[in-house]
Amino acid sequence: MICRHCNKAKVNRPRGLCWSCYYKPGVRELYPSTSKYARRGVGNFSGQAPLPTCSTVAKPGSPEKIAILAERARLKQSLWHPDDARLEDDICTTDQAA
Repeated sequence: MICRHCNKAKVNRPRGLCWSCYYKPGVRELYPSTSKYARRGVGNFSGQAPLPTCSTVAKPGSPEKIAILAERARLKQSLWHPDDARLEDDICTTDQAA
């Protein structure tokens, strides 16, 4: 196999790159990992994420809540805010109304 970047040297590093291209600054980030064990998706990082700036009233599992979670992941914020609407909140108000 030939290097995906320079198309000259033989592949001997991950991501389908040769030794020179793999260790050249900035090149490795241009090519995603080909490993099935690689972390994929938005927001895969280690560390503590900051809390979102505001909570949401969107119910868990709703399209609105999923869109909010995707936005929080894109911004590298914590997915959950302590004041987010909960499924239990909806159940309690339904039980009290009866």
